Amino acid sequence: CLNLFATKFDQVINILEQRAFGTKPKKSLPSSETVDPPIEEEEAEELVDYILVDTPGQIEAFTWSASGTIMSNCLASSFPTVLAFVVDTPRCAASPNTFMSNMLYACSMLYRTRLPIVIVFNKIDVVPHEFCVDWMTNYESFQEALDENASQAGYYGSLTRSLSLALDEFYKDLTYCGVSAATGEGIMEEGNANAGGNDTGDFWKAVDKAAMEFEDVYVPDLKLRIEEQQAKKRAVARQSLRRFEQDAEGDLNNL
Repeated sequence: CLNLFATKFDQVINILEQRAFGTKPKKSLPSSETVDPPIEEEEAEELVDYILVDTPGQIEAFTWSASGTIMSNCLASSFPTVLAFVVDTPRCAASPNTFMSNMLYACSMLYRTRLPIVIVFNKIDVVPHEFCVDWMTNYESFQEALDENASQAGYYGSLTRSLSLALDEFYKDLTYCGVSAATGEGIMEEGNANAGGNDTGDFWKAVDKAAMEFEDVYVPDLKLRIEEQQAKKRAVARQSLRRFEQDAEGDLNNL
C-alpha cells in the first residue's frame, strides 16, 4: 500500500500547494434578477503557515523504504520540510532503554533523510519531559538511571551505555520540545491552551527553528548534491563519447 501511495504522491503535493499558495475555486453567486446570468466571484484562500503530514506505515517501513524517501524528497523539494519525531514520554520514564531506542530511531531518520528533526515529547500532562532533557544534556544523569535499572537490563543495558556515549554529540544540535496532544500544552502558549487560543507554543517555535536550519543547511547541501550528480552525468557522457570515437576510429582503420 505504501508503494502504491507513493506513485500518486504528486497529487498530494498539488493539493498542499493549492492550500499553501493557491486560491479557492470560483463560485457562482445568485443574481437579483432571475434573467441575468450568475455572478462569478473568486475568493483568495487563507494561506496556511504550517502543514502537518502524518506519514503512513511504521517508522521502519517509512524511513528505510524507497517510498518513504520519495515522499520526503518530494515534500522537501516543494516546501521547507521538518521531521517531527513523537516520543511517548511515560514509556521513556519507565525504562531508559526505551528512551535510547527512541533516540536511535530519531538519529537514523536524521541521517537517512538529512532533514532537520524536532523531537516532540508527547503526554507531558501525564509525565513531564524534563527528565528526558536532563538525560540528553547530562551524560552522568543518564548513566545513573541505567544503574538503577541494571538488574532488568542485561545485555541490552550494556548496549544502551555504549549508544549513549555515541549519541552524546547527536544531542548537542538537536531541537526538542514537550507537548500534550490531550490538553494542547506546548502547542499553544500557556494560558491559552484550554481557552482555544492561537498563540505560538513551544512546538511551533521548535519547528520555526528547525525551518531555519532547513534553509541554512539542507538547501545548500541539496544544491551541492545536485551539482555532484550533474558532474557525474557529464563525466559519463564524456567517457561514452570517447569510447564512441575510439570505436569509430577503429572501424575506419579496418576498412
